[in-house]
Amino acid sequence: MPRWLPRAVLMALALYACFQLGSWAFHQLIGLLVNILIAFFLALAIEPAVARMAARGMRRGFATFLVFLAVLIGAVGFVVLLGSMLAGQIIDMIEDFPRYLDDVIGSINSTFHTELSRLAIQDSLLHSDWLQKYVQNSASGVLDVSATVLGGLFKLLTIALFAFYFAADGPRLRRALCSVLPPAKQAEVLRAWEIAVAKTGGYIYSRGLMALISGVAHYILFAVLDVAYAPALAVWVGLVSQFIPTIGTYLAGALPMLIAFTSNPWYALYVLGFVVVYQQFENYVLQPKLTARTVDIHPAVAFGSVIAGTALLGAVGALIAIPAVATLQAFLGAYVKRYEVAEDTTAAAARRPAWRRAWRVRRPGGR
Repeated sequence: MPRWLPRAVLMALALYACFQLGSWAFHQLIGLLVNILIAFFLALAIEPAVARMAARGMRRGFATFLVFLAVLIGAVGFVVLLGSMLAGQIIDMIEDFPRYLDDVIGSINSTFHTELSRLAIQDSLLHSDWLQKYVQNSASGVLDVSATVLGGLFKLLTIALFAFYFAADGPRLRRALCSVLPPAKQAEVLRAWEIAVAKTGGYIYSRGLMALISGVAHYILFAVLDVAYAPALAVWVGLVSQFIPTIGTYLAGALPMLIAFTSNPWYALYVLGFVVVYQQFENYVLQPKLTARTVDIHPAVAFGSVIAGTALLGAVGALIAIPAVATLQAFLGAYVKRYEVAEDTTAAAARRPAWRRAWRVRRPGGR
């Protein structure tokens, strides 16, 4: 047996063991890595505001705290408005449920000549086996729901903590990262960081401005139609239509259409028409002007990036796909050398007038 064979076998086993250990550790830490990625993009989004306040003499930690406080107040206000709207609708639905049930039972009795009654149906439902099993399963699932809620709160706290440190200690983090790189690479890393900050911040701020304009426009419509919970619906439409890619517009318009339908079926049609018209105005007039200097990417590229991000990271990937692709596009545009495209002779000939092409054909040999 060659002398190197035992050492090679031990080396191969050690490498395999390290690979298995690294794979196990990666799968165990994938949740933490995703949270850190979200926190990093959140820190990039608030970096321009923090840097602007720090340039005026404010400490970065306090500036980051103020930005986080503003985001928290906005999120809590949105949840409170949406929660009050949903709670009011649920209470109204519960109060009107007996009347709806009586109408349905009356329609069934008149159509099929039956003698059903609401009290008999309620009694049969209360003493049914499937309802008792459902109540038992729901009682046992309360702990699972509580654990899910606590886990979600812990994830939000983790993301907020990492994002706060990334934004507050941004310059120190960049210096620590560049200190292990040669001087030639440090400039490239800093340039890539600046591009990422500009594109991510520009994406968030442009979307926020479009959400404000969309919310105001839809609030005017809801107020004119006297739709219930107009402020909450306007906030819902503005935020959901802008920050949920691709299908956000349809999700945003479905809720106000449903609530408007309860008041008047024609109002739901008016809301649908306004949503469609405003979407065209936003796509062709408003969005090109607001995003021309921030995330000017082709719609097909944006749609493909959202699909790819969703396939890789789910909802998180869908949210960060567009700023990530915009950053990559800007970085490649800064470092990839482009050349002038030679003119196609066939296309150039097709653009000449017909009489000139015929004249060139009738003059063979240059005569």
